[in-house]
Amino acid sequence: MDTIHKIGRRKTAVARVYLSEGKGEITVNKKPYDAYFTTESLKYKVLQPLSLTDNVSSFDITAKVFGGGITGQAEAIRLAITRALVAADEENKSILKPEGLLTRDPRMVERKKFGQKKARKKFQFSKR
Repeated sequence: MDTIHKIGRRKTAVARVYLSEGKGEITVNKKPYDAYFTTESLKYKVLQPLSLTDNVSSFDITAKVFGGGITGQAEAIRLAITRALVAADEENKSILKPEGLLTRDPRMVERKKFGQKKARKKFQFSKR
């Protein structure tokens, strides 16, 4: 098997994932994934597609991620890993699609409008 390269996005985070056969090492920005993601919920999000398909110890994953916050980065990596697993084996699609892992979350931050404090919040109104 050759190296599979896939991209995942969430909010403003972009993750490039390289999936190759190995013994289950996950590296994010040249650090082990458990050193990069400190909370258990973020580690779970990254491992979710691998644990659902029983591939936790069969692939080595190298991820390069930039932009956004730590949660958006974890979800971007999750989407990229999911896409790579489907490219590696088409049978994984029937396991991952019902979990909603193949869907790209389109929600983004709404832009700030001029004459307002934020996107929807207005400046305080003074009657007198």
